[in-house]
Amino acid sequence: MAHQQRSQGRLSPSGDTEDIEKNTEDIARLLAPRLAHFAGVARTEHVTRAAQEMQVPQSTLSRAMVRLEQDLGVDLFARHGRTVSLTPAGRTFLASVERALAEVERAAEEVRADADPATGKVAFGFLHTMGAETVPGLIHAFRADHPRVRFSLVQNYGEAMLERLRAGELDLCLTSPVPDAPDLVARRLDEQKLRLVVPADHRLAARRRVRLAEAAEEVFVTLEPGYGLRRITDDLCREAGFKPRVAFEGEETETLRGLVAAGLGVALLPPPPVPRPGVAELTVTAPRAVREIGVAWLEGHPDTPPVAAFKKFLLSRRGRLLP
Repeated sequence: MAHQQRSQGRLSPSGDTEDIEKNTEDIARLLAPRLAHFAGVARTEHVTRAAQEMQVPQSTLSRAMVRLEQDLGVDLFARHGRTVSLTPAGRTFLASVERALAEVERAAEEVRADADPATGKVAFGFLHTMGAETVPGLIHAFRADHPRVRFSLVQNYGEAMLERLRAGELDLCLTSPVPDAPDLVARRLDEQKLRLVVPADHRLAARRRVRLAEAAEEVFVTLEPGYGLRRITDDLCREAGFKPRVAFEGEETETLRGLVAAGLGVALLPPPPVPRPGVAELTVTAPRAVREIGVAWLEGHPDTPPVAAFKKFLLSRRGRLLP
């Protein structure tokens, strides 16, 4: 039986782009529940046999195929008594349907695998400054009891991580300052002392302690606006009675240490993973120079078993998060 174009499809396109997009969405919603049924009939070329394999009433399956052809506006099957065969349009449609169903099956397997309690995945974000020691140590400790849980790790500054959290790209993130937003849940885990880092030949380099106000006339190297540590630096300097004069802005704390070592300014930074030559790191006695570290997640977002386990682990590390 040759392919026959039906006189009128259920959904007819218009010249308007918005109407076309709406029609595409509508027809996808109409067709989606019937695709597996269509593939089953096409594979067996027999409605009764397909109904038995898929465990649906034959009448239901027959009506679904008729409605599918009506919605598309084309004949997919040539009918020969109790058997059917695909028309050219049906063969074309089947190739795409099989690819679509395979992709859906692959996606289902992926999300099931990610949610598996033993081998699932955690999408975890954290600050650059926590990548050298803190996060590797945390994951090592967690995997002592969950050896096969997988991690997708993202390093970024705080605001960027919160955006990815809201977009559903992250399950959890370690950030500073601890966010206060109605759509997020955040818990304080620890605090980290900040030091005034000066060049090794600086006038303050021989000191062990310093009041931040003593650096009021210095030029600073800082992280860019939008970074949590930049906001903390600005707030601490304001509390000390001055606004920092910023000579250089960067995206990574060890780059800032390099700039300090080169004599290009001073900086308020957390301790380095390993001592950096060319600088002196001074304890700030006033104001109290610390940054709070917390974990955040999306309010109302359900956790998979591996995410719930890692969240519980992080909360158990309150006060001893940092090396």
